[in-house]
Amino acid sequence: MSQHRQLAAIMFTDIEGYTAVMQQSEQQALALKNRHREVLQHEHRQYNGRIIQYYGDGTLSIFQSAVEAVECALAMQLAYLQTPQVPVRIGLHMGDVIFDEEQLFGDGVNIASRIESLGVAGSVLISDKIQDEIINHTGISTYSVGLYQFKNVERQVEVFALDHEDLVKPVPNSLKGKTEEKKTRPFRNPKKPSSKSIAVLPLVNLSNDPEQQYFSDGVAEEIINSLSNLQDLKVAGRTSSFKFDRKNVDLREVGEKLGVSTVLQGSVRKQGNRLRITVQLTKVDDGFHLWSERYDGSMDDIFAIQDEIAQAITEKMKVTLLEKGRSRIKKNSAPNTEAYELYLKGRFNVNRRGAYIITGIELLQKAIEADPNFALAHADYADANMLAGLYGLLPPKQVMHKAKQSAEKALKLNPVLGEAYCALGSYYCYIWDLHEAEKHFLKSLELNPNYAQTHLRYGLNFLAWMKGDFVQAEEHGKMAIKLEPLSAICYGIYAQILHTAGKFSEALAACKTGLELDPNSFLCHLYEGYSYLFLQQYEEAVAVLDRLVLLSNKHNFAHGALVMALGKMGNFDRARKELNDLKERAEKEYIVCTVIGIAAGWVSDNLDDAFQYLERGFQEHDPLLVSIKHEHWVPDALRADPRYQKLLEKMDSPNKLLSARASS
Repeated sequence: MSQHRQLAAIMFTDIEGYTAVMQQSEQQALALKNRHREVLQHEHRQYNGRIIQYYGDGTLSIFQSAVEAVECALAMQLAYLQTPQVPVRIGLHMGDVIFDEEQLFGDGVNIASRIESLGVAGSVLISDKIQDEIINHTGISTYSVGLYQFKNVERQVEVFALDHEDLVKPVPNSLKGKTEEKKTRPFRNPKKPSSKSIAVLPLVNLSNDPEQQYFSDGVAEEIINSLSNLQDLKVAGRTSSFKFDRKNVDLREVGEKLGVSTVLQGSVRKQGNRLRITVQLTKVDDGFHLWSERYDGSMDDIFAIQDEIAQAITEKMKVTLLEKGRSRIKKNSAPNTEAYELYLKGRFNVNRRGAYIITGIELLQKAIEADPNFALAHADYADANMLAGLYGLLPPKQVMHKAKQSAEKALKLNPVLGEAYCALGSYYCYIWDLHEAEKHFLKSLELNPNYAQTHLRYGLNFLAWMKGDFVQAEEHGKMAIKLEPLSAICYGIYAQILHTAGKFSEALAACKTGLELDPNSFLCHLYEGYSYLFLQQYEEAVAVLDRLVLLSNKHNFAHGALVMALGKMGNFDRARKELNDLKERAEKEYIVCTVIGIAAGWVSDNLDDAFQYLERGFQEHDPLLVSIKHEHWVPDALRADPRYQKLLEKMDSPNKLLSARASS
């Protein structure tokens, strides 16, 4: 690939708080992003800027003149401060860059990204190098906001802000950004990483349509999945790898946090049916490029290209490929391109969690309709239905049997899909068949010991909730975190395991770490509340759960936990009011009956009400019911009632349950 160097003024922008807005209102978030790009494109035309890349809610661009770059940034912020306002951060730096017509590299890009990370919406921050270029320009006024030591930048950088009456003026020496490392995470491996270890970062979307991000993410994820099947190669998990900023990546930071020696980066440009995929494999310790390649082709070539990339990586990293491993890298059969795009869109939505899982299910169903022999689509459809049942998004009777059928179909098409065995293990947990659940989880781990989801589900749903083997459950929770050290979901589920084991302080610590990684993590907030509750810190528990009920739009898991917390702290008037609200909602929408039953057990004088809902949960085949044997949220009065033991005995008879279900 041809590369050349040039001196440029580099601009980074992004929308402050965009993720939180997206979770509240996708329509509002889209309007913000469109307005952001409309202004940016207009002003770049006016000031001779060149937009290099779009990154979801942010951008990277360059200018030949520092003065024009600053004037453009000022004009943009003045426009963003007008109605409709867009909260944008802007950072500028002047430096030498490497340009290959597809991406921009170099220390200059790194420093510009760091400066933008300090930004305050409504302000413009510039480096000392930009300041030197504009200092004699009479139309521009600035002031220093302090010296900052950015990560992996040898010198301190003095940062300046534009001093304009209509702009936000940051307080000097108060800015927070990518300036220092956070505290060491639990389970971080301090050893030098193996030479046979890799992280595949999300590929940059260079298409004209920013909505094509699902496709570039999907290509990267497919490469991860292919490489993860090789037991001779350590591959960082998808969730942790995708935590890194697409705009500018500090490879040493990636290596340290993920415990890998090499990183694969690249980009995807998709125009109609034509593709260009550019990738490069780099050593994290010295930045040496081991290999790079550009692939041009059509959508019909995508599977062959992904196979070629995976094969090339194994050769460059001297991974020994036996025939078994080679067959796992190569696709058994290539689906048609329509099915593949629907599959990538579906998986993209499932990975976003929340209500997006429903959208993902619909798209994966369409992928299967487009190609009934697409094994991966069946496996992901099974998993998405399982998640919808587990998180109370859809009635379990509506989704659990579909999940089982699709997982079994996936295995008929491809018998070595560990993901499908994991889905079946989850299914057998939810019909309370211990033998079949463990058999399928262990088969999943045999096929792919690096699949974090299997460790989490085997650890929580089987070992902790069903078997009560907390020592082994914790080991699998720790293994999941080792595989996905930057995943808040892993910390949230590990906290569930610890909570079930009665280790409430440790569960709280795990939640706190998860919330550092993702301040919006539902699971971490939920078990933060539960941990405070069982540590008898009732006011803290109610405060956390009150906020979660609001932020999650009254998700029934959070609403039920709030009822429990109010009951334990003695606020029975409000607890009964919230419980009645939960019951009324159940008449109009799907609410997990186990949630209502447990909540009623904490506040109702008569346990008939609680057992009525628990029995309905049994009849509805509620996945959460599997937790009541060992979880601490079941009140003592309910455990002491003979009906509790009878319910557990019925759950120990999966064959009878299946017969009853088949005849219903």
